[in-house]
Amino acid sequence: MKKREVIASVKDEKLVKKRRNQMIKGAISLFKQKGFHQTTTREIAKASGFSIGTLYEYIRKKEDILYLVCDRIYDEVRERMEKDIDTHHGTIESFKLAIARYFKVIDDLQDEVLVMYQEVKSLSKESLPYVLNKEIQMVGMFENILQTCVNNGVFQLTEEEIKLFAHDIFVLGQMWAFRRWALKRLYTLDEYIELQTELLLKGIMKKRSS
Repeated sequence: MKKREVIASVKDEKLVKKRRNQMIKGAISLFKQKGFHQTTTREIAKASGFSIGTLYEYIRKKEDILYLVCDRIYDEVRERMEKDIDTHHGTIESFKLAIARYFKVIDDLQDEVLVMYQEVKSLSKESLPYVLNKEIQMVGMFENILQTCVNNGVFQLTEEEIKLFAHDIFVLGQMWAFRRWALKRLYTLDEYIELQTELLLKGIMKKRSS
């Protein structure tokens, strides 16, 4: 799925990247506090450290900023996952380690993840499919891990069950960001990881023994 081009009047690519990084950082903080619709481009410009006129040299409309924010967050989560998660071993230990590392990525980026899921619905119909497809690609990493475990005889799962378990893992990680106000009263991150992993494995191994 093709990435939508966000047009800038500035031709210096390094400067465009620098200014948009500033813009994304400022926008995330504001979207967290006020939401996308209640945040003005003037406020984003101020939080980014430049004027409203300068802001519009790097975007054309406010929705461009939200698109850049969501695109960047998904890229950062995916890059961290690709760096930290091994999809090839196909053992219970590697499966548990993949879950733990993914949950810790979400913990590190919990503000960003929360903003993304609160505001992604405000993207245009042209932008939304591209952004959501990035999430499907990340779910696919867990599908690959589960499939390798099946291939090694560690798990016994159908293709449909692999897909569902992969989504389960992905959402359970996100829940640490969505429900942190409640979950952090009950568990440390390590306790949450251990309990959720144990419950996932019980479900998978029960399927194997049935």
